[in-house]
Amino acid sequence: MTDHNPNQAKGQGSELLSVRVNDQDFAIDIMSVREIRGWTPSTPLPHAPAYIKGMVNLRGTVMTIISLAERLRIPAAEPNASSVVVVVEGHGRMVGVLVDAVSDIINIDPSMVQEPPNVGSTSVGKVVNGLLTLEGRIVSIIGIDAIIPQDMMDETVLAA
Repeated sequence: MTDHNPNQAKGQGSELLSVRVNDQDFAIDIMSVREIRGWTPSTPLPHAPAYIKGMVNLRGTVMTIISLAERLRIPAAEPNASSVVVVVEGHGRMVGVLVDAVSDIINIDPSMVQEPPNVGSTSVGKVVNGLLTLEGRIVSIIGIDAIIPQDMMDETVLAA
């Protein structure tokens, strides 16, 4: 299992789901997306990291909700009726990713994807698999496996 797969980010899967968080555009490989749901209040998980918004019941299964904004360390709005949970699969498990809005499905060609700039931190390259420039805006392609910590289950079980 790797957190960063440049071939996948560069368009081997040709469709991305575009989402908005705090007026920034991000994209997720559509092959990771299982469903899109409206926000419903979640049950807090004691001692969980701040980016874990809680748990919800998804058809009889407890699913963890991760705030994409807080996970990316950008200012987060309080979830409301227009917030969206994108159910994704990463590290072999399903989690909900809380975003402000789902924008569009983007069809990409590998030549459209640019490398993230070197900012002196290797963690940027693990989370942002590539960049797209579309209609004057920059869209960061997010690696789902980097957003979902591999040891998340261990952390949450120990915290409960």
